[in-house]
Amino acid sequence: MNTFVSEKDESFKWFILGTATFVTMLYAMAVTIAAIALPDMRGTMSATQDQITWAITGNIVATAIFTPLAGWLATRYEIRNILLFSVIGFMLSTFYCGISDNLEEIVLARFAQGAFGAPLPPLCQTLVLGVFPQKQRSLAMAVWGMGTILGPVIAPTLGGYLGEMLNWRWVFYTLIPFCFVALLMVIATVPIYKSKLKETFDWIGFIFLAIAVGSLQVMLDRGERNGWFDSSETYIELFICIFSFYIFLSHSLTFKKPFINLNIFRDWNYSIGLILIFFFGMLNFVPVVIFPTILQELKGYPQSIIGLLMGTRGLGTFFGFFIMAFAGRLDPRFSLTIAFSLQAYAGWYMSTFNIDMTFYEVGVASFIQGIGVGLAWPPISVITFTTMNKNFYSEATAMFHLIRNIASSIFIACCVAVVLHTGQMNFGYISSLVTSWNEGILLNFDGEQIHNLSEITIANLTMELNRQSLMIGYINAFKLFAWVSLLTIPFLFLIKNSKEN
Repeated sequence: MNTFVSEKDESFKWFILGTATFVTMLYAMAVTIAAIALPDMRGTMSATQDQITWAITGNIVATAIFTPLAGWLATRYEIRNILLFSVIGFMLSTFYCGISDNLEEIVLARFAQGAFGAPLPPLCQTLVLGVFPQKQRSLAMAVWGMGTILGPVIAPTLGGYLGEMLNWRWVFYTLIPFCFVALLMVIATVPIYKSKLKETFDWIGFIFLAIAVGSLQVMLDRGERNGWFDSSETYIELFICIFSFYIFLSHSLTFKKPFINLNIFRDWNYSIGLILIFFFGMLNFVPVVIFPTILQELKGYPQSIIGLLMGTRGLGTFFGFFIMAFAGRLDPRFSLTIAFSLQAYAGWYMSTFNIDMTFYEVGVASFIQGIGVGLAWPPISVITFTTMNKNFYSEATAMFHLIRNIASSIFIACCVAVVLHTGQMNFGYISSLVTSWNEGILLNFDGEQIHNLSEITIANLTMELNRQSLMIGYINAFKLFAWVSLLTIPFLFLIKNSKEN
């Protein structure tokens, strides 16, 4: 694949970078924004807790299915036209999310939003890789990465405030002005680039990969609610995933022009980069998902305050990107070791929290974790594609983002399972300590007898025991976060240095 701009238009590449960053941020804003509105949406649509979560599941499944398609689209059509089509479709589906009045409509709208948004990150990354030479890619990836990381911070902050002041529909309407700006930026800056490759579409490969990824995402998202392997649904989804992936892999190894060219995995740094982005994806969104739940359920903070606390993570990420913009020429193994060490430290620091954690403590932990994210993203992006053949950029970036999304889903599911299961175990243990022999308990009941407590006292005691046991569950999840961060470091020494192009 040739570069997208000529030497005389070299200064124009910075405008392309700005567009790619903003469009990627638009997609990233939609990833977590619906989670803020779920409680209010549930009431409007008279849905159960299990039903309303399909508004999240539908978006995740659509994103997973259509992300790999971006590689083939880029070899067949102009990237400019794909971006325009995707942004317009994303804007219309986002508006439809806001006007939805029943469960079926919101799930369909969120699925469409995920489908139209899925090609945006890989195609924008392909644009950036195509216009920047090797020596400038660390800086370019640092700037472009701001869109990927800051989107989930900006959207909950702004959407949470408007949702609290007005209603849940404004959580989605918030994205509409950003869509218009993104559309104008694509029209103004993205050049027309016609690919010389006209690959035939491998329907078999695409369908079975889509089924495999989709069933895996549904299993992960619904696993905890279904009791994991206590439910036949989990076994069915796992079987479909394994069987479909087996068909996809067998077909790809024997078909002349498969949907995903397996030759890209022969590139050593690319394969190591996929391992690193898998770990990065595992660590990236967990605090974004876990912290709002802790702050809302255990501390009772309003949405606006939660958004501000999440904003401290964005500040840390920005600071990490700023450092990498000037330290991009350092050995990536060094900067990545610092990045994942900071992630591990943030996980350990969060594991020292208790139910009385302060605003300051949460902000510091989020800021440190954000720095780790900012230091990790640019070198991983550069390492992964530093020796990749330019003709494979489109499908390689699509696979890159697919792995990242799957990793996020897997680790979020693991952490939620750790929180709930260890929380239940500790609830049983703590409850066993509430006896007439426990003088510490009796001192808090103003003379009430332990065997003759009032209903209000029992309710308050049960609520407090539940809060304390859930907090222990969250602490265990943070410890797991720290260990995963440390386990990433040995893989850094498998990276091979290459000469700059």
